[in-house]
Amino acid sequence: MTDLQLSLIGIAGVFVAGVYSYNKVQEYRARKSVDRAFANDHDDVLMRAGDAPVARHEPSFSADDAPGVAGGEASAAAAALETVAAALGGDSEEQAASAAAEAARQARADQALALVDPQIDCLLPLALESAARGDKLLPVLQTLRMVGNKPLHYIGFSVAGEWEPIVHGGVYTKLQGGVQLASRSTALNELEYSELVTRLRAMADEIGAEPEVPDMIEVMAEARNLHRFVASHDAQLGVNLQSNGAPWAIVTLIGALEKQGFDVRPDGRYTMPDGEGGHLFSLSTNVTLAEETTSRLTLLLDVPCVAPSRDGFGAMVACARALMTRLDATIVDDYNQPLSDAALAEIAGQVQDFYTEMNDADIPAGSARALRLFS
Repeated sequence: MTDLQLSLIGIAGVFVAGVYSYNKVQEYRARKSVDRAFANDHDDVLMRAGDAPVARHEPSFSADDAPGVAGGEASAAAAALETVAAALGGDSEEQAASAAAEAARQARADQALALVDPQIDCLLPLALESAARGDKLLPVLQTLRMVGNKPLHYIGFSVAGEWEPIVHGGVYTKLQGGVQLASRSTALNELEYSELVTRLRAMADEIGAEPEVPDMIEVMAEARNLHRFVASHDAQLGVNLQSNGAPWAIVTLIGALEKQGFDVRPDGRYTMPDGEGGHLFSLSTNVTLAEETTSRLTLLLDVPCVAPSRDGFGAMVACARALMTRLDATIVDDYNQPLSDAALAEIAGQVQDFYTEMNDADIPAGSARALRLFS
């Protein structure tokens, strides 16, 4: 055996001895750490005197009861968990902020569509020469808000890249006007459109904008089509209450209507609130304000203005039945013939068919679009 081989054997032996010694030292340190972690004087909330006996199970990572996290490792794990929780909390806050911003953006978009709606408005693009503030635009736009009985609204394309209602403090790079094509009474006509174009151009000059005016023939055709739909769906359903005895005194009647939930207004109108600032149906006494008595009441539902989910007809019939008992009356039709439950159920089915037709036309009853057309 050569000297080189002997030297290599010696070095290997020293290395093995060193590794063995290092492992023993680490084993001893680990055992002492475990002893300290689970010593009897350790403050364990599950083992405090006075607590009910509880079977103690040490934390483990396997079914073989391997040692759990203890001492400094437990502290490190707790710190890590806190860091993760904080990170998750931060993410939640960011997500909440993002969701709030998206909700606000969607609200602005919905408001813009409610003001200028391609389905029921003639669109009037206005290209601005340069970005303009809402403070400057609003006073000028206010001068052109109606043509005949058709409302005219405007929205602006903000520097943030979104269409929104024009407000003070906003900055806009272009505008969009919209004149309603039809109302309950009439369609936009040639005379009104000519007046609109003349006034629009004068207003555009004042704010430094160039209007894009659609072809009159196409606009008139769209207006007539929309008005035909409105006229064919301008449905108002009524049920009447006829006194079975003497006429009702108006003063006494007002108290009964208030108890039933009606909003009794100074102008003599009676409406049933829907709980959100609007109303489900109205009631008429069929007499002037000067009269002191009436023998007939009429409950009236404006069908296209009440969403199907509110069941305006069902609510109106239920109210009529309650008043029938309270006032000693009979539910009758316009010809003073009693309305049976079967007849009322048939009408309710017709109302559902009506709602389906409006949905198919993308003008759902009770929607902002319907409320504009049937206001």
